[in-house]
Amino acid sequence: MQTFDKVVDTERYPLGEPGSAAWRDVVSRTHQELHTTGCSVLPDFIRPELHDDLRRECAEIAPLAYYDVETVNAYNIAVDTPLPADHPGRTTMERGNAFVARDRIPGDSIIQQLYSSELFQQFVASCFELPKLHELADPLSGLVLNVIPPGRAHPWHFDTNEFTVSMLTQLPKAGGEFQYCPNIRSADAENFDDVRAVLDGRGEHLTHRLALRPGDLQLFKGRYSLHQVSTVHGDRARHTVIFAYSERPGVIGSVARTRQLFGRVLPEHLAAEGSAVRVDERLD
Repeated sequence: MQTFDKVVDTERYPLGEPGSAAWRDVVSRTHQELHTTGCSVLPDFIRPELHDDLRRECAEIAPLAYYDVETVNAYNIAVDTPLPADHPGRTTMERGNAFVARDRIPGDSIIQQLYSSELFQQFVASCFELPKLHELADPLSGLVLNVIPPGRAHPWHFDTNEFTVSMLTQLPKAGGEFQYCPNIRSADAENFDDVRAVLDGRGEHLTHRLALRPGDLQLFKGRYSLHQVSTVHGDRARHTVIFAYSERPGVIGSVARTRQLFGRVLPEHLAAEGSAVRVDERLD
């Protein structure tokens, strides 16, 4: 296991010096980007000399991903849910990405070290202007590797957690572009009209596109920003690590959602069903 400052470029991102001038400068720039575009990217957050190690570690566990091509909607609710005729939840798409669950990611891997680091959590919380972030209580979805094989995509959706922290670890040969619509909904309003426009192909003016590179840290408001990864082309899958945190402790995914993503549930999911902590009252 490598020490934290050997993994993160701490000269550029001084996570070990919270409150210092350099630390505040990085956090301030991130605040501004999150406010203006809903997304902030910190280039080469992982030291460039470790990019190959990062890619290799994730490529080795990628075969452990649960694959299941499904027909879904943007809200990740059952596609036969009774909804009004013009409701965007009636628009269906094919989801072909896969997930490696946290309990199958080695404890000494770079991404596990980062996810559990209190310095990293403190930094991310400050970037999102929060006093504290919590690791998900969910033993499967707190930290995952998202795998999109050639010919597949991760279609338009909203995230379960309020804030998304992710890192691309392997680029595909072509395609696999991250696209998003910042703050298209809020904790108080679904804004179905704009969501429907994006799903119908009429929301180009609402859509941002982002070029990501391995080792870059992406901070994103994924709970309220509709987003997708376009179809991957070529002979190489797209790999992305998702570091899932919440403002509230105790967040566990629903039984249905967990089974959809991982093909299994654990006793923790069954025990929490019906009483799990929710971050808001949105449809999903």
